[in-house]
Amino acid sequence: MSFLSKRMDKRIAAYQRELIETHYREVENMYRQMRGWRHDYRNHIQTMKALAAQSDLSGLRAYLDELDADLRTVEPVVKTGNAMADAILNSKLSLAKARHIKTVVDAHIPVKLSMSEIDLCIILGNLLDNAMEASLPLPEEERLIRLYMDMKNTQLYISLTNFTAGGKLKKTAGRFLSTKGAGHGFGLVRIDEIIARLDGYLSRNSEQGAFTTEILIPQA
Repeated sequence: MSFLSKRMDKRIAAYQRELIETHYREVENMYRQMRGWRHDYRNHIQTMKALAAQSDLSGLRAYLDELDADLRTVEPVVKTGNAMADAILNSKLSLAKARHIKTVVDAHIPVKLSMSEIDLCIILGNLLDNAMEASLPLPEEERLIRLYMDMKNTQLYISLTNFTAGGKLKKTAGRFLSTKGAGHGFGLVRIDEIIARLDGYLSRNSEQGAFTTEILIPQA
């Protein structure tokens, strides 16, 4: 095995470890939310039982109205029409919420995709991971990620924009440097490889305070 081959194997192994650690944090965050919901559910049941035991129907109605209003404020689960996209997006958006990063998502996949679910997972996962990492240096009130997905004729269109700290990012050898520092950026390379293999189109644009990635992937 050549030196370059060994070096690439090490980079892939490190990248896979990083992915596992990221997914572990995401799962832990979802479990934490579920424990919170379970705790709140028990409290609500106990309160309603107490109101019912006192025959306080007006109080019970008022409490149910309050619960109904509270449920309307819960952020909706993303439903794109594609199970894999739903899984990875909701996982990442849950993590973004835990990091106090506002997200605006408009995602629709109304057709069965010809690309593999693994490729879709890698693209969306890395896009959102990089956007979250770039958002963290900002004050909480300035953190924002916008994601748009839909079909444009026979191509899947993905556009992701996130606010960034500082000015325009610089390119080295035609590539934007990773915000994570030296030794990182393998996720960006993986996206580039997949888009090239699928004969797709990819554009990255860095403006003052914002970074946008646009992708088109043929599905016919």
